[in-house]
Amino acid sequence: MFMYSSTSSPRSSLSADRLADLRLAASKMTGANRRAFQAEMTLKYCAGNARQAETVFGWGRSNIEVGLAEKRTGILCLGLQSAFSGRKRWEDEHPEAALALREIAEAHAQQDPTFRSAVAYTRLTAEAALAALRQGGYDAQVPAASTMAVVLNRMGYRLRKVIKAKPQKKLKQTDAIFDNIKKRSAGGPRGPGHPLEHGL
Repeated sequence: MFMYSSTSSPRSSLSADRLADLRLAASKMTGANRRAFQAEMTLKYCAGNARQAETVFGWGRSNIEVGLAEKRTGILCLGLQSAFSGRKRWEDEHPEAALALREIAEAHAQQDPTFRSAVAYTRLTAEAALAALRQGGYDAQVPAASTMAVVLNRMGYRLRKVIKAKPQKKLKQTDAIFDNIKKRSAGGPRGPGHPLEHGL
């Protein structure tokens, strides 16, 4: 345990400006970083006495004590909120249902026709995916339709109409080229090995 010596006076060694700077620095930090900073300053200026640091710096004594304990043991304390808050993703909570959903989506998916991205486009709607999961026996695990759309997007599927690759546009000269071929082939017999002329 850190002991405080009554002979040391932190107020005499700290100017008002420096005190203000240390308070400001601590106010910009949060969690374990703030506690570590407060513990360091308590050790440096208050000989490890949390009660005196509370008086000098205006920091909460219990917070300083936790910071000192963390420094001494090397173990960081987690609050209940940070340790247990936040909801897991649907696919993490229900991995089997997520695997079934991926198989359903793959059956309806098509690669981006331009091959410029790894995203697959699917005709499958969120409602259809939910119905397929229910048919597969995952009735109790299906989320809302809006959540299902988000899940599919996270898996790399975009819920939009599949766009098929469009053929190249016909050139202006295409009809003329085929008309010329027809004329030349209808123009009479050609000898063996006579090349068929293409073009205008």
